[in-house]
Amino acid sequence: MTQPLPDSQPDSQPDSQLRVDRPSDGVVLLTLDNPGQRNAMSGLMTEAWQRTIADLRADPDVRCVVVTGEGSAFCSGGDPRWIAGEPDAPVHALRTRMLGFYRAWLSVCDLEVPTIAAINGPAVGAGLCLALACDLRYAAASARMSVPFVRLGMHAGMAATHHLPAIVGEAHARDLLLTGRMVGADEAFRMGLVSSVTPDDQFLDSVLETAAGISATAPVASRLTKVALRDGGHADLTSCLEWEALAQPVTLATEDLQEGVRASRERRAPVFQGR
Repeated sequence: MTQPLPDSQPDSQPDSQLRVDRPSDGVVLLTLDNPGQRNAMSGLMTEAWQRTIADLRADPDVRCVVVTGEGSAFCSGGDPRWIAGEPDAPVHALRTRMLGFYRAWLSVCDLEVPTIAAINGPAVGAGLCLALACDLRYAAASARMSVPFVRLGMHAGMAATHHLPAIVGEAHARDLLLTGRMVGADEAFRMGLVSSVTPDDQFLDSVLETAAGISATAPVASRLTKVALRDGGHADLTSCLEWEALAQPVTLATEDLQEGVRASRERRAPVFQGR
């Protein structure tokens, strides 16, 4: 059973269209809560998301963040009324507006803790882009995914042309972006878009169990590993080794390293403190 954050957290309030829960130690569950629009990214939800991510970035107790959708959908993308709401606006004004939207939602990339997209249903357009911005993606069996921008008469946005090729490769990215077609969970798994597919009735529990396992790892090591893997990892072997030769000694100097060695010797689960 998930436990909500204290009422003092503004984004735990129901009118924010974003629920924030802590189902286990170190794990935060963010639920997009606009089911009437299949969890479309409304202005209210976007503001709540940006505030919440900023709060989580400053919270030392957070070790893993899971994102999912309320009801039968993960996220249907940007609110069409907002996207097409200013047909007479000049291009420079639309550009400024879209950059603000992108940066608000892609702020999840700034978190130094592992993030998981729990794709419980359709993830469409910017909704799929949000999932792509997370470190890991898991899908329920009934989930479907698409980036149908060209079918709507628009160019892809929210880092679709950056994240999609990096995750599924150029061939699959070209297919998905140029056709705008929908893929099911099994096809998404085959192309590497998601890491696993789980029956709907077991899905969220399975993802939260994985998140709890991540939360139980050493926080300093986990954060540094995530930083190392940003944007597809290091550009070359030399820069990789230079980073690792610094980051690994940082972890060797932690109390958690000593705890991990003791726990391995004593054949028990380690209890990491993040120091």
